[in-house]
Amino acid sequence: MKTPQHFETRSQAETIAVGEKLGRELAAGDVLVLTGDLGAGKTQLTKGIAAALGCEGDVTSPTFTIEMVYEGGRLPLYHFDLYRLDDPAQLEDIGLYDVLGADGVCVIEWGEQFADELGDYTSVRVTRLDDAAAPGEEPPRAIDVE
Repeated sequence: MKTPQHFETRSQAETIAVGEKLGRELAAGDVLVLTGDLGAGKTQLTKGIAAALGCEGDVTSPTFTIEMVYEGGRLPLYHFDLYRLDDPAQLEDIGLYDVLGADGVCVIEWGEQFADELGDYTSVRVTRLDDAAAPGEEPPRAIDVE
């Protein structure tokens, strides 16, 4: 990701499509840190990235497993969720350093709290635009890549 990008999506399918667009630009060693509230669409975006990489398997949030690995495509995808972590020493325990800058793409949800430990990465903020939705309607999302 060389230049900042901004997207707005109005459905899960559109959020996944943005992930596919981003995924087509990724190379081995790339690291994305996804930031956004619970339910913002970080995992949907990751589904699109996995699809663009040709990874096999159903992409789910690794909230309780902390890491999921998806293979079978042009590059492996290492998907982390650091929501439950609070100490940088835990990053070694979960094997994060083993895959940062390695043979695949690393997508890290809730990684902003460990920015100093992650080295170079691309920041992706996913924001629910609740004020733009009618009552009972799924809100659109803003996706900002920096």
